[in-house]
Amino acid sequence: MTSSVTRRDFLQRSSCVLAGTAAAAMFGRRLPAAESRVPFPLACGDATLRHVQATDCWAALKAIGAEGVEANISLDLSFPRLFHPTRKYSAATPDDVATLKGDMQASGCKITAFLMSNQFDVRPEQEVTWVIQAAQAAQALGVPAIRIDVVNRKPDAGNFLQGTIETLKRIIAGSESTGVVFGVENHGRTTNDPEFLDALFAGVGSPRLGLTLDTGNFYWFGHPLSKLYDLYAKYARRVFHTHCKSIKYPADQRDVQRPMGWKYGEFNCPIDQGDIDFRRVVKILRDAGYRYDLCIENESLGKLPEADRAAALAKEIQYLKQCAEA
Repeated sequence: MTSSVTRRDFLQRSSCVLAGTAAAAMFGRRLPAAESRVPFPLACGDATLRHVQATDCWAALKAIGAEGVEANISLDLSFPRLFHPTRKYSAATPDDVATLKGDMQASGCKITAFLMSNQFDVRPEQEVTWVIQAAQAAQALGVPAIRIDVVNRKPDAGNFLQGTIETLKRIIAGSESTGVVFGVENHGRTTNDPEFLDALFAGVGSPRLGLTLDTGNFYWFGHPLSKLYDLYAKYARRVFHTHCKSIKYPADQRDVQRPMGWKYGEFNCPIDQGDIDFRRVVKILRDAGYRYDLCIENESLGKLPEADRAAALAKEIQYLKQCAEA
């Protein structure tokens, strides 16, 4: 789509749509106990949603009973995994935003979070610009949170932690007016380590930096099952987004420290079949005042016939709904 307004002009204007303090109140506050029964939006990652046969991404969400989607956002502010038969979605121009907003409103669905695949140690300057632009786009679209990825791709290049802290400080400062929050996913060998997460959060020192809680990744990393709930509780007040995922290990491997990634491909499974008790997870989050989404990320769908995958996702959404209502 074309527009006489440049992306930079648009994003600068968008950043003024909401005052910074108002946006922070909308996106960042935790729910007091009296409001803790507010339902969580039930969502699905767009990478997972591709397994649902539907005319467009909004119809796919409805087919599995979800109302929200985690949308992968690219460097050019396009959304390559939000599928539609006649158009490609983007947030690069006002016309693009209006089109996407209109389709969301017409469908009754929403984007609950952006997903970014960051390379902070490889291209820090580009990342600062991109993430700030994504936050401005999120504000314009009413998206409260952005999943960011902190992965050490250059392990011999120096102090990865300190470099990441400095980059994230710049991003937080540059996106202050948006009020949008950032959730570092516990992902891979680095951010599944609580010591690293603690040092990162302390070093950045912003309430707008928190966690995208991937329930399965802590388990994948090797943490015993009983320790998972302690970790969920430890970070619950910092959680801004979720990846609801599970594994079903043999009984003798559940509550022991396992090698990282031990037989994940063999034992990963839908959340309604795994070892992690999501009623307990939801209670931990609710008690901490959590007010964001419950988003499924099923990495075991490849084990099922293609025709059965949508039903498996619908069953997971229904299970999360039951957990949230318990």
